[in-house]
Amino acid sequence: MTAQPGQIAVPERLTQTVRLWEGGAGLDWLAGLPGRFAEQLDRRGLVLERICEPGGRISLVGYVHRSDDLAPAVLKIGVVNRETAQEHAALTRWAGRGAVLLLAAEPDQGVLLLERLHGDIPLRSLAEAKAMLEAAGLLQRLWVEPGEDHPFTPLAERVAELSALVREHRALPGAADALPLVDEALETAAALAADQPEHLLLHGDFHHGNVLAADRAPWLAIDPRPLVGERAYDLARLARDRLDTLAGSPGPRGALRRRLHQLADAVEVDHDRLRGWTLFRTVEAGLWHLSTGAGEQAELYLEFASWL
Repeated sequence: MTAQPGQIAVPERLTQTVRLWEGGAGLDWLAGLPGRFAEQLDRRGLVLERICEPGGRISLVGYVHRSDDLAPAVLKIGVVNRETAQEHAALTRWAGRGAVLLLAAEPDQGVLLLERLHGDIPLRSLAEAKAMLEAAGLLQRLWVEPGEDHPFTPLAERVAELSALVREHRALPGAADALPLVDEALETAAALAADQPEHLLLHGDFHHGNVLAADRAPWLAIDPRPLVGERAYDLARLARDRLDTLAGSPGPRGALRRRLHQLADAVEVDHDRLRGWTLFRTVEAGLWHLSTGAGEQAELYLEFASWL
C-alpha cells in the first residue's frame, strides 16, 4: 500500500530553504508537494519506507521499493530552476559511471527515480585527507565530453549570471569591507571565463556531502548542477569544502595553499586557474549567504577568500 499525502511529512529544512529561496512560489510548491509525491508512488507502483531527514535543501527525498519485486530505490521531487533543470540529463550522460544511476525521470516536474545509495554514509564521514583523495579520483570519472547537441549551460554563461548577482550583492551593508576582494573576484572570473581551455561536462556542485557510499562502487556522486567548461571550476567547489575545519586548523592560510596545490596536482589542472575560480566561487557564495541573512556563514566564506 502506498502512502497518502497526509502521511508524507515535508522536512523542516526543506520548508525553510524553499520559503527563503523561492518566496511565495515556493510556498505554493510546498503545499502541493505531499500530494504529488503520493501520486508518483501510486503511478509507479512504489512503497514508501521513509522520508529522508533532514533530506535535500530543495527536494523531498524518500526511500522506496517497488511493490512487485521489492527492489530498493529513491524517489526525489525537487524544485525545478536554472541550476537543477538538467540534472537528469547529466545523470543520463554518465549512465551510472561515477554517479548515481537514473532509473526514470519526469524533468518538467522535478521527479527523479534513482538507484538507492547509502544516504547515511557521505564522503564527509571520512577523514579530510582520505576524502579529498577519493573525491579527486571520482571527479575525474565525471569529466567527460558532453555529447553532441547537449543541453548543458556553458560555463561562461553561468559565470555571467553569477557575476551579475555578485554586483548586486556588493551593495549590501555587510559587504563594504570586502569590496576590493569582490572586485578582484569579478575581474578574475571574467578573464578566466573568456579563455576556456576545456569544454567538459562538469558536476557543478561537487563536494563531500554530494558523494555517497554505494554497493556497486565505493562512492558515487549525487545532485549535479551540470555545466560545460573547464575542470578547474569544478575543483574550486571542492577546494573550499570543510571550510570550518580548515579555518580552525593551525595556520589556515598555509593549509589552504597546500590543499590547492595537492588538488591541482592530483588532477593536473593549472594552479593559477584553480586559485582564481576558488576565489570567485567563494566570494559569490559569501555574498549570497549575506543576502539571505546568514551573516556568520558569509563572514567565514569571505575570510576564506581573503586567504587566497
